[in-house]
Amino acid sequence: MLLEKLKESTYTVVLTGAGMSTESGLPDFRSSDGLWEKEDPSRIASTDALNRNIEKFFEFYRHRVMGLQECKPHAGHDILAKWEKTGIIKSVITQNVDGFHTEAGSKNVAELHGTLQKVYCHSCGKEYDSDKYVNKQYQCDCGGKLRPSVVLFGEMLPEDALLRAAEESKKADLFIVLGSSLTVTPANQFPLIAKQNGAYLAIVNMEPTELDIYADESIHGRKIGELLKELDEGLVTQK
Repeated sequence: MLLEKLKESTYTVVLTGAGMSTESGLPDFRSSDGLWEKEDPSRIASTDALNRNIEKFFEFYRHRVMGLQECKPHAGHDILAKWEKTGIIKSVITQNVDGFHTEAGSKNVAELHGTLQKVYCHSCGKEYDSDKYVNKQYQCDCGGKLRPSVVLFGEMLPEDALLRAAEESKKADLFIVLGSSLTVTPANQFPLIAKQNGAYLAIVNMEPTELDIYADESIHGRKIGELLKELDEGLVTQK
């Protein structure tokens, strides 16, 4: 059914979550063996840590940036980028901070939680590549502290990304969720916004989600990369 909807749709929007990134080798945060089970986010990934526990903050995010550089976008990211280029999808909304959608070539991406691909000065705002953290360079030319371009615990999500995501969700006639448990607000509101505006809602996640009851189609237990390959092959053969 999803293949048929992809062929018919004139405005497809995709929302991706942690399940999209785990296939690139990145750890999930909220699973039973995820990163937040090992570390307290309020202590090391928060505005408080940036101000009061800076060494631990730097160490944690340097570890994350280095882990990111050991991974790369998988075939699913590449397919979404190709679909955008050929007009099959219009945009991607992502909860992930790995920057892999952009790296794979997607242009219209709303990064709800920012990106680990960049760091910027907490004082003057100057932006740098995240290699600064790899090289243990945590200070700006102005003397300010460099921080990742991600939303920390205690901060608001970027308003421009939220507005873009909401507008795209309203326009969608097909809204596909890929690898999100849909437990985090406000990301879990975008599928509902799309549904309320008449979109066909498809949820693809390894485990069932609380929003499956609103979905027109739910797919569980499938690797996203493999599913997207099948859909892509189906689109090619039916042209």
